[in-house]
Amino acid sequence: MGLLYVFPVSMEETDFVVTKDDTLTLKTYGLPYIFWVYAACVIAVILFMFLAIQGPILKLISLGDETDATLGYSLLGFIGLLPVSILGFFFYEKRIGLQGKKLRLGHRIFGISVFSEEFDLDRPDSLSVEPFLTSPNVARLNGKGDDLGFQNKGYFVLYLTGASGKKIALDRHSRKADLEKLRGLIGNYSKLTLSPPPSRTP
Repeated sequence: MGLLYVFPVSMEETDFVVTKDDTLTLKTYGLPYIFWVYAACVIAVILFMFLAIQGPILKLISLGDETDATLGYSLLGFIGLLPVSILGFFFYEKRIGLQGKKLRLGHRIFGISVFSEEFDLDRPDSLSVEPFLTSPNVARLNGKGDDLGFQNKGYFVLYLTGASGKKIALDRHSRKADLEKLRGLIGNYSKLTLSPPPSRTP
């Protein structure tokens, strides 16, 4: 999912970069519009399913014992939560807040903060971009032109290393250059001297 919720990489992206009271806040982009079409189709199926079963379930609740009523209400509640859960993916937002060398990583759903963590940016190697899932598949091993679209190219992860040595994934992207820009944006604002990215070996 991290590949779907990406952070801005420059101060020019003003809709997703906010500076206020010496604090820089970076907000992730939302899901592409095509996903709203998928969500509408799924919610429509859930609605038709609810209309088809509501009569028997309500009858079971009214005529059955307490166990039947509990099962009926549980099923209705589950069906009702499905659209809310689907919409939660569309109103999910990850935020990075920077104030000095303090970095706060927060998660929001429907604009409500549900979880946040705070870290110190105190070392040049606090932020690093590393490859993930780069093991070759058959198409990549063959190396033929027709197989280019099926090659496993993997992606890259921007990690924050805490004081305890634990790595926290801040963002993921298929383009390493974008993560390096985000890394530089965080380092420049926090005035952190970052370690240079490792050079490629020939």
